[in-house]
Amino acid sequence: MRIAPFALAFALVQEPDKRPFTETFVVDEKDLGPTGANPFFILEPGYEMVLEDPEDKEVLTIRVLDETRKVGGVETRVVEERETVDGKVVEVSRNFFAICRKTNGVYYFGEEVDLYKDGVLKGHAGAWLSGEKGARYGLMMPGTPLLGARHYQEIAPGEAMDRAEVVSLTDTLAVPAGKFENVLKVQETTPLEPDEKEHKYYARGVGLLKDGGCRLVRYGKK
Repeated sequence: MRIAPFALAFALVQEPDKRPFTETFVVDEKDLGPTGANPFFILEPGYEMVLEDPEDKEVLTIRVLDETRKVGGVETRVVEERETVDGKVVEVSRNFFAICRKTNGVYYFGEEVDLYKDGVLKGHAGAWLSGEKGARYGLMMPGTPLLGARHYQEIAPGEAMDRAEVVSLTDTLAVPAGKFENVLKVQETTPLEPDEKEHKYYARGVGLLKDGGCRLVRYGKK
């Protein structure tokens, strides 16, 4: 029986992608260190990115601190993310990353999270640390992104299970900080919220361009 093209297209769209996400990473921890420059993820102290969403009055400031923390025997770099809405702090997180000297892959070892409401600290939801409570480090950014590749960024059962799929390597994106080509587009999902997904965009030599409604307005070393 011949299937009509539109029916076939509909079936293909509806068919869920059952390919697994990589959750075990073959890396010698002795090759991991706190400093380096992945093409799309910079871990150099003093580097800063500021993204803004004027509509929601949201500002996301990402700073690579001149500070390290040892997690499970691996020296990681501390990266602070500070989110404000209408000038008020709503979240501050300290994220722990290490980069592989051989592959430039950036691995994610956990985060400390402070959540605020009306200037008052309200909780630490989403915090996790590799090696504690069954948590393991994930791959935040591969050294060489491959189209269609899927991997876990966080592996903290019940707390943080973000995963990423590379959906484009050739996007063009204009943000207040400039127009960028050959942009990496990543789709993020989590089994903790199966119906949710979001896209992030990264430029080579720059880093994060767009996260939700937040777009990059400035970047560089301080």
